[in-house]
Amino acid sequence: MPYGPIEMLVVKFPGNQFTGEIAPALADLVDNGIIRVIDLLIVAKGGDGTVDVVEIADLGDDVYGEFEAVITDVNGMLNEEDAQQFAGLLEPNSSAGLLLFENTWATRFADAVANAKGEVLYNERIPRAVIEAMEAEGEAEA
Repeated sequence: MPYGPIEMLVVKFPGNQFTGEIAPALADLVDNGIIRVIDLLIVAKGGDGTVDVVEIADLGDDVYGEFEAVITDVNGMLNEEDAQQFAGLLEPNSSAGLLLFENTWATRFADAVANAKGEVLYNERIPRAVIEAMEAEGEAEA
């Protein structure tokens, strides 16, 4: 199956604090055809530094139920090695979610570029904090 552009997003949660807003927001993206979830892993680092890697299907029924609508295509591309790599960046008593997703909104464009023998020379996602800092700097100069 050909894919559109694929991205990996890793989000850290200090103190393992979750608000319950993530699953519904992710479901909206999937339901609206903007992304397709390819894989999702949770990495948790305990206070003693031990690391647990949890597949989405291994979450408790209550948490799994929150994500059930978005995990229909999960295929296990992320693995223990990926999780351990990011676990090294976590402080004790924190966790991270690793999300591999396809930008389905861009699939037609990506196909058109490939059909025209085009090659991506550069592509970068600019973090929200960087954009906000640039906006604030521009407003300060105005």
